Amino acid sequence: MSRYKVVMTAQLFPSADIEREMLASIGATLEVADGSKEDVLRRSREADALLTHYFRIDAGVISELAACRVIARYGIGVDSIDLRAARDRGIVVTNVPDFCVEEVAVHSLALLLGLLRKVVAGDAYVRAGHWSVGGLAPIRRLSTLTVGQIGYGRIARHLAATLVQLGCTLLTYDPYLPEPPAGTRQVGLEQLLCESDAVLIHAPLTPETSGLIGARELGLMPAHAVLVNTSRGGLVDLDALLGALRAGAIAGAALDVFDQEPVHPGRLAGVPNLIVSPHIGYYSAEATIESQRKATTQVLKVLRGEAPDYPVLPPPG
Repeated sequence: MSRYKVVMTAQLFPSADIEREMLASIGATLEVADGSKEDVLRRSREADALLTHYFRIDAGVISELAACRVIARYGIGVDSIDLRAARDRGIVVTNVPDFCVEEVAVHSLALLLGLLRKVVAGDAYVRAGHWSVGGLAPIRRLSTLTVGQIGYGRIARHLAATLVQLGCTLLTYDPYLPEPPAGTRQVGLEQLLCESDAVLIHAPLTPETSGLIGARELGLMPAHAVLVNTSRGGLVDLDALLGALRAGAIAGAALDVFDQEPVHPGRLAGVPNLIVSPHIGYYSAEATIESQRKATTQVLKVLRGEAPDYPVLPPPG
């Protein structure tokens, strides 16, 4: 008989062999749910730990976890977990804040360059039978541009180093920064939006940041500016953004995340100067394995009575 029962809320990785092998070292077994609330609850009521991706673990779910000691999320954001409800039940919540820093930073840069160098627009232009710069101009020299970053955590700092090398002027808005970061100028959100040629979002989704970029904020951006979001879809009012693109109020946008996922293709139909990808910024083969190992390590540590590497505390209040 196993000492511990661990439940994975859904199977999103190619296999769960890594988790099974690691958990076996402490006599724990792994059950994989099908992602539905019914199956997750059926398997988890007596589980000692949960490993989760996107499954929403709200207060109602947490109230039914009779034996759970730790909820380990494979990713960075924990907006899918009710942190206060977990704390009140004595459940440790962990994440993996450093597993895909390079991947998301590179994806953000790829989307940014795709917009600024008009790579996707140029592809469509050639396929339509055109061959000139005229239909794509203007294209600005990267080293003449000001890039504003909303949020300045690991991903933003990783990307900032590259942007500085490319000659960009950097602005940063992050009210939680203890001091202005080197290589960038810290400003308020309105100033960043008004002065940036490109705005990159790297913020977590919290009650305070939900809908951070709406119609008013988009209206502050110069008409030639572009917006890139690889963080969380709920940070941007998608309808307001699509409306701004249709009206030509901003020059372009690139999104890897959406308020509802998967996004309905009909919402994006006919929207000009928009690049989208299916929430893949976090992904690489290496990052996937790293996430599996680090998330499972947090479960092992808590079940052994040790302190986890990445505890997540609920916000104050």
